Amino acid sequence: MKRISKILITAMALTIAATGVAMATPSTQIWIPSTDVQAFKTLHLGLDNYLRTSSGGADTRPNVYDLGLTAGVLPFEKVQAEIGIDYLVNGVSGYDGNPVYFNAKLATPEGALFTASPALAVGGYNIGTNSDEDSAFRTDMNLVYGLVAKTLPVVGRLSAGYYTGNDDVLGDDNDGVLLSWDRTMTEISDKLWLAADYQG
Repeated sequence: MKRISKILITAMALTIAATGVAMATPSTQIWIPSTDVQAFKTLHLGLDNYLRTSSGGADTRPNVYDLGLTAGVLPFEKVQAEIGIDYLVNGVSGYDGNPVYFNAKLATPEGALFTASPALAVGGYNIGTNSDEDSAFRTDMNLVYGLVAKTLPVVGRLSAGYYTGNDDVLGDDNDGVLLSWDRTMTEISDKLWLAADYQG
C-alpha cells in the first residue's frame, strides 16, 4: 500500500510540475506562429496532437504528433528571441526516419519600438533534417515568416503576416498569408483564451 501511495504522489507531483510548464506563453496561436516569445531562460515543453477529421480516400493525411522544446535565449526587454527543436512523427515510416525539426524566432513586443508600436516577429520553422534531393521523404520545408500584431481594446489581438518555404517540398503551398485573432475573455475568466488562425 505504501508503494502505491508513493507512486501516486510521484505521479501527481510530475503532473503538477508539467502543468506549470504547459502554462507558459505559447509561441503559436493554434497552428501559425505568434509574435509571442518565450522569456529569457524559460523552457517550454509542448505536446501537440493534430488529428485528421476525415478518413479514407487517397488524400487522407495521417495524424501528426509533435513533442517540442522551446527556449527563450535573449535577456533583452525590447528584442527577444527563442529557439526550439521538435520531434514530429506521423506513422509514415519515410518521414518518421527524420523526425527532428528546428525553429527560431526574433521579435519585439508591442510598444517596444515607439509608443503604440505593433509587435513584430521574423522566424523560421519546420527546418527539417532530410534535404536529400533523391529522397521521396524530404523534411526540409524550411518555412520562414514575418508577422505584425496589434492588440486593440475590446477586439483583442490581430496578427497578419506572410510565409514562404521550400517549393521543392511544399509545391504550390510554399507561400501565403498568416492571419490570426486572439483574446483573453476577462469578462468570463482570466484563464479563458479564444483564438482563430489561418495559413494559406
